[in-house]
Amino acid sequence: MSGVVYILKDEEGRFYVGSTDNLERRLNQHRLGHTQTTRNMKGPKLVFSQEYDNLEQARKIEKRIKKLKRKDYIVKIIDDGYIRIN
Repeated sequence: MSGVVYILKDEEGRFYVGSTDNLERRLNQHRLGHTQTTRNMKGPKLVFSQEYDNLEQARKIEKRIKKLKRKDYIVKIIDDGYIRIN
């Protein structure tokens, strides 16, 4: 089963980084307000996604990005079109 790391961006420029094994299902959950963080975002849109061999690997990458707590790094990932860390 593959995994995906994805980034949402809202109208105020805030980001949400997540991972899942089913991107469509997860985006629908965000739209329906199942996640507290994105429920508070204004008009979040998918701006980036990258697939991995498995969900475990995607979750590790997600955690590493979140530990950085740097908006500029997230913007660079989106601009480059891929995540460089493994």
